[in-house]
Amino acid sequence: MLARCYIERWPLRTAFVISRGARTEAEVVVVEVKLEGRVGIGECTPYARYGESPDSVVRQLEPLLSELAAGLKRNALASRLPAGAARNALDCALADWEAKYKDETFAGPDSLPTVQTLVIDSPEAMALAAGEAASQGVEVLKLKLDDHLVYERVAAVRAAAPKAQMVIDANEAWHSADLVERCQQLADLGVAMLEQPLPAGDDEFLATFTHPLPICADESCHTRADLPRLRGRYEMVNIKLDKTGGIREAEALAEEASAQGFELMLGCMLCTSRAIRAAWPLGPKARYLDLDGPTWLARDTEPPLRFTAGRVYWS
Repeated sequence: MLARCYIERWPLRTAFVISRGARTEAEVVVVEVKLEGRVGIGECTPYARYGESPDSVVRQLEPLLSELAAGLKRNALASRLPAGAARNALDCALADWEAKYKDETFAGPDSLPTVQTLVIDSPEAMALAAGEAASQGVEVLKLKLDDHLVYERVAAVRAAAPKAQMVIDANEAWHSADLVERCQQLADLGVAMLEQPLPAGDDEFLATFTHPLPICADESCHTRADLPRLRGRYEMVNIKLDKTGGIREAEALAEEASAQGFELMLGCMLCTSRAIRAAWPLGPKARYLDLDGPTWLARDTEPPLRFTAGRVYWS
């Protein structure tokens, strides 16, 4: 099997602003594997929060790509690479090749629901974006927030989109001191779920109070190994292939988390449609799906998925 990896940079149509800062492009690493005339393609988005960069991921991948010619198998990846972006890109490429080799036809749903993300901005700007999304048929809005103007931003969005569900993603930016009161305020505003309010390494406070709304682990949950410490702190887990290290661990995490009583969210990084296609089989298992990463790109890979009215369509 021949293999190669390379970096792609995709400009965004507008800045993507979260509590850690703003991004104006998506940097992804693509893996291609080829054998018997068939090509499998996988994509990952390296994330600095987890100590990754495009260059570091390429360095992780290069030794294993050379080993594919010597017979390295997909089921050996978990012992050769840690969970993360590099393993995900290679796992997805091999899974794509296997599906083409077996001539497997697409058997999933032809569309999935997705949230529409609203990035951090003034309350007025976020309300305007919420109203536009709601007028286009979006039913679930995901608000990125930092530690400032939380109530004002959420209240403005609620007023602009009174019928929409709202989920909040703080990306670890909040503090325990005022979290109990803040959670109650969000619940009173009809917020349906709160994602990762506290830093992953400092989230034990979540076990000390009754949550008035479900709290979802994102940065705190990568693989099945994280589940024991999440019990009593979170009601949901956000599964992303770039965290789990590929499809196999993502599917295993979904099964084990569900068995332990966690509800599921399926998420993504800033990415092209390739990454969303790879995660597609997990969609029906999740309560919330955050798959709008490609909608932030100025242009998408070909063929692109189609996004409209809060849904993403396979073709």
